[in-house]
Amino acid sequence: MGIISVDLFITLDGVYQAPGGPDEDREGGFEFGGWQAPYFDTESGEAIGAGIQRMDALLLGRKTYDIFASYWPNQGDDDPIASTFNALPKFVVSHSLTDPAWEGTTALSDVATDVRALKDRFDEIHVIGSGNLVRSLLEADLVDRLNLFLYPVTFGSGKRLFADGTGVPAAFRLAQPPQGFPKGASWLVYERAGKPVTGIDISQM
Repeated sequence: MGIISVDLFITLDGVYQAPGGPDEDREGGFEFGGWQAPYFDTESGEAIGAGIQRMDALLLGRKTYDIFASYWPNQGDDDPIASTFNALPKFVVSHSLTDPAWEGTTALSDVATDVRALKDRFDEIHVIGSGNLVRSLLEADLVDRLNLFLYPVTFGSGKRLFADGTGVPAAFRLAQPPQGFPKGASWLVYERAGKPVTGIDISQM
C-alpha cells in the first residue's frame, strides 16, 4: 500500500497561507504573500525538487489546484517541475468541479473513500499546500508523512494547519535527520507512528 505525504511550506507560528506570491491568497486580508522567497536557496530548492521527482501522483484541494492549473501547464517542458507535474496523474478533491481542464486530472468528491482508494494504486501520493484538504485527511487519519519546510518567520495571523479540533490524536516519528539550509529554513520529515503515548513520568526515565 502506498503513502500520502503532506508537503507544506510553513512558518514558525504554523501559517501556510500564500508562500509563493503576493496575490496567491489574500483571504482574510492576509498581506504577507510571497514570504518564502527571501529564504529560498539552492540547497532547499534541491530538496524540494527531489521530493517532487519521487511522487507518482499529485493530490490537491480545489484552491491549490486552481493556482497550479493556471500556471504549470503554461510552462515549458524544459522546466523539470512543470514537466513532472504535467505528466503525473493528478487528483483534485472538489464538490463542484466535475471536468478539470488540466490534462491528466481526475476530480474526487469523497476524502475518506476516494482518497483511501488511491493508496492501493500509487506508491507516493503527495499533497502540496491544500490546507483544507490536509485537515480533512488528518481527520480521516490518512496522512502517513508530514514533509515540512519550516521558515524562520511569524505573522500572528493567516491560515494555520493545526487549528482547534484538527485531526485525530496521532504520534509521528522523525523519518530522517533534520536539515538546515543557509538562509534559515529547516526541513523536517515525520512519519505516522501510531497513537500518542501519554502519562509517562519523566522523573522515572
